[in-house]
Amino acid sequence: DTDFSTEHNEERDQLLQMIQPEDLLKFGLIPELIGRLPIIAPLHSLNEDALKSILTKPKNAIIKQFKKLFMMEGVELEFDKNSLEAIVVKAMERKTGARALRSIVEGVLLDIMYELPNMNKVEKCLITKDTINKGSKPVYIESDRKSA
Repeated sequence: DTDFSTEHNEERDQLLQMIQPEDLLKFGLIPELIGRLPIIAPLHSLNEDALKSILTKPKNAIIKQFKKLFMMEGVELEFDKNSLEAIVVKAMERKTGARALRSIVEGVLLDIMYELPNMNKVEKCLITKDTINKGSKPVYIESDRKSA
């Protein structure tokens, strides 16, 4: 079953690479639109590994951006491995590619970022799978230091 699916996808990919403007016209697109497409290139959906990489690896990765925001409040933000996988799974379900990643992470962290300034002793915020999937509170690790 998997072999058939893989063969089917490879065959479809080969066909997509051979598309010509005339094919788009036969499909029903108007000539005025086709004329504005100088290059026709097929796109493929991102897989889970690609989404996870986008989430964590680039210099300006979404996770890194939020870690810096939290550091401005003096709190270390951490995501456990399962939480990152949960974000990727949710993004795959939405079928909107990497755009879903920011939306999911922001949705989870918005309330936390709002509450954080009032939590004086918190030095670390750990996002878990349940935080992503169930909306559970993250694990807050407090410091022993006394606030002034």
